[in-house]
Amino acid sequence: MISEHVVIPGSELRERFSRSSGPGGQGVNTADSRVELSYDVERSHALSEPQRLRALAQLANRLVDGVITIAASEHRAQLANREAARERLAALLRAAIAPPPAPRRPTKMSKGAHARRLQSKRHRSLTKQSRRTPPGD
Repeated sequence: MISEHVVIPGSELRERFSRSSGPGGQGVNTADSRVELSYDVERSHALSEPQRLRALAQLANRLVDGVITIAASEHRAQLANREAARERLAALLRAAIAPPPAPRRPTKMSKGAHARRLQSKRHRSLTKQSRRTPPGD
């Protein structure tokens, strides 16, 4: 589940398992605990058209033929790696399909704030001038 509005069905996810290089001692050589989770963003029916286009634009540098792949091998157990990969994919897609922030409205300083700023600069300038040694000393 990406958000309360977007749920990716398990049928659209592909998992591959392989031997992990992480923790696990001798078990690393026998257990296929590393998980590669793939999701085809380009052909997905779970995302609306605007969401899919936003995801494709945001994830363009991570996609290979419209498919995003997440690898997880930080845990010893395959199930924990599967959950970690799914959580990582959900976070990545949540950020990718989020609508862009509203454009910044330019603001203008008030006349009083502008005057106070200039007065403070003048005051600081006078303070620094008074610290200078007079020429010729």
